[in-house]
Amino acid sequence: MSTVAGLQVDVRQDGPIPLAAAFSCAPGEVLALVGPSGSGKSTILRSIAGTYRPQHGKVSVNGETWLATADGVCLPPHRRAVGMVFQSYALFPHMTAIGNVMAAMGHAPAKEREARARSVLDLVHLAGLEHRRPAELSGGQQQRVAVARALAREPKLLLLDEPFSAVDKATRQRLYREIAVLRRGLNMPVVLVTHDLDEAIMLADRMAVLHRGRTLQTGTPAEVTTRPVSAEVARLVDLRNIFDGRIARYDAQSGRMIIAWAGLEIEAAARADVRTGQAITWVIPDGFVVLHRRDRPSRGEHENPVPGIIEAILPIGQSAHLTLRPNHHPDLPIHYSVPLHVARRNGLEPGVAASVSLLADGIHIMPAPGTAPEDA
Repeated sequence: MSTVAGLQVDVRQDGPIPLAAAFSCAPGEVLALVGPSGSGKSTILRSIAGTYRPQHGKVSVNGETWLATADGVCLPPHRRAVGMVFQSYALFPHMTAIGNVMAAMGHAPAKEREARARSVLDLVHLAGLEHRRPAELSGGQQQRVAVARALAREPKLLLLDEPFSAVDKATRQRLYREIAVLRRGLNMPVVLVTHDLDEAIMLADRMAVLHRGRTLQTGTPAEVTTRPVSAEVARLVDLRNIFDGRIARYDAQSGRMIIAWAGLEIEAAARADVRTGQAITWVIPDGFVVLHRRDRPSRGEHENPVPGIIEAILPIGQSAHLTLRPNHHPDLPIHYSVPLHVARRNGLEPGVAASVSLLADGIHIMPAPGTAPEDA
């Protein structure tokens, strides 16, 4: 028996739903499974919970084996200590909030269930609403009953399957804060399935990016969204500034390498695993694209300056999302955002000339598609 703490997952099959996913989740950690629809997120969650059996795989929690297909081990769902919160909440409509929670406490002595259920409802801030039925509760309150019911099972693992998608934006933001506070007291692995990248970044300690059942990258939200391992991952985490280039040379004076990009030379932080002449793909998150401000020029404007023409501006709240067509190659647009008041102050609108700097420390280099990192 393994003595590794937390959740360990490795599930694989060719079909009917292709899977090649492997990851771990430590006690007290939130791991978000992210990826487009059809990427296998819910199937993997069901494989952990025991409602789906992959052709090949292993699932263990705190050293207890729940699935080991090579050894013929596959515990049924009721023998897996899993708390699960569904997108639809799946509450019993005829039961009160406390009744729904007590229904998950078959493992506890009957005389202790009500007190325990009240304690868990208090934990999710539903004290005083114990005797309301789901129809008498708001969407956010129903979601909290579902969380309370999942925790009432005293699980070794908590699975959240798109738990916030059925509530409005304002309620969702409030629930994010409540879950963030709640999880601090949970000494168990928490796996969150979501299609919302912002949600994953906000709530998760680590993310696993999935596509067509494969785990493409696992890391902290900052690592995945600024240092993707491939252009495929970059696109899946909504990085749009992805370009092809070639390592032109190393600049000994600056300690940086120079990327040849469509006739322009771009400085980037030096890397030991790429060499002169190598074809690469590079990406820069829009937060590392800095506008040359007309009202207040900065010293950073000399760093990888790219002049061009504003093609589009999209105000969203207090931000302006812009597309710049570079003068040196208009077919390679650069996407970035600035505060809306900055866009207005600088007169940014379609057809206006503007310049940006691409900060060298934000440029991330990846192997070109179809090449290995060591290929020239």
